[in-house]
Amino acid sequence: MSSIALVTLVVRDYDEAIAFYTDALGFELVEDTDRGDGSRWVVVRPRGGLGNAGLLLARARGPEQESSVGAQAGGRVGFFLHTEDFAGDHARMTAAGVRFLEEPRHEVYGSVAVFEDLYGNRWDLLQPAG
Repeated sequence: MSSIALVTLVVRDYDEAIAFYTDALGFELVEDTDRGDGSRWVVVRPRGGLGNAGLLLARARGPEQESSVGAQAGGRVGFFLHTEDFAGDHARMTAAGVRFLEEPRHEVYGSVAVFEDLYGNRWDLLQPAG
């Protein structure tokens, strides 16, 4: 085993999730395949990102899955988006309507700010130090 390829993110709606991740975060849509049963195989990932890791956007089915939308990490930061241009990406994301929960911080480990995706999942935008 050499890498994690995909992480499932449970979403309310495929199209609204694709729009948020591609428009607001600047991800690329890698795949959107109709599975024939009303579900789709939808994969997004950061443009130009290192490696192949991406998100599998999976539409919630039933009350149990619907209750996890926006709370996949129990209110903690559950996702970490690395950047090489913190100030530029922060400004672009803010202009695109991304909701940051704090002002940028400069820590020993790098520059960071917590933001929420369209469902309330918390992410770190992080430019690692050095």
